[in-house]
Amino acid sequence: MNEHDLLIEQAAQIVRDADAIVIAAGAGMGVDSGLPDFRGNSGFWEAYPALAAAGIDFQAAASADSFVSDPVQAWEFYGHRLALYRRTVPHAGFALLRNWAGTKALSYSVFTSNVDGQFQRAGFGTDLVHECHGSIHHLQCTRPCSDAIWAADDFLPVVYEQACRLICDVPRCPHCGAVARPNILMFDDWSWVSKRADAQRACQQKWVEAVSRPVVIEIGAGKAIPTVRHFSQGSFSGAAARSSGLIHSISGLDDPRMWASNCRHRMHLHCLVSPNLSPSGKFCPLVTA
Repeated sequence: MNEHDLLIEQAAQIVRDADAIVIAAGAGMGVDSGLPDFRGNSGFWEAYPALAAAGIDFQAAASADSFVSDPVQAWEFYGHRLALYRRTVPHAGFALLRNWAGTKALSYSVFTSNVDGQFQRAGFGTDLVHECHGSIHHLQCTRPCSDAIWAADDFLPVVYEQACRLICDVPRCPHCGAVARPNILMFDDWSWVSKRADAQRACQQKWVEAVSRPVVIEIGAGKAIPTVRHFSQGSFSGAAARSSGLIHSISGLDDPRMWASNCRHRMHLHCLVSPNLSPSGKFCPLVTA
């Protein structure tokens, strides 16, 4: 067995031994479903050539200020994204993760910086997903006039894709009539209503504190905005303190035996291991994240 096969086998054993699975996913998770990850302006402009021609970069398009200065233009970008996410079918990797999670006594929890709702669409329980940056499938008031958050189901955006041009009315707050916006944490955002995400975080934290042998499967998480990686590494603090275990990390698991057959993104595995899992008292060093 070569080194790579050994890495895969050890990772598989870690998943088998865990009593719970935590899935931590960044933008790369959706790429195999055909979703853009907006990696740098070049990636953003490739997905939105009309905005590139207008000289609008990702940070400007995804800014909370855009809903104040030009709400129609803001909804041209977000309306297109909302329609795209609604029609996107999650790739096979989601089902694979859900099957793994279904074998665990303490089930699973999902932490994601993605706002696309793909985990829920793939069958993951709504109460078991923490969307730390919010969800495009929910709206809030731009002002905001209150902390109200409501489903975006009634808003059906019509966007001329080639020009990224909105050809329908923007949604409005049902309480004050102001422009509504996605309930997403954007750049330079002091108006995000975090109530929904806060409740998800509290629920997840309570669950994490109850598990003793969790494994965190981290997928598609970048370094530019390391929210997912910080969560992956920090979610073991309580479990490690309770069991005196060791935090162990494996990366580079891009083998189809561990993932969907066409996946182009590496998997990182973080786990809490007991000192008695190997004769030497600890796992041999592997490739670490």
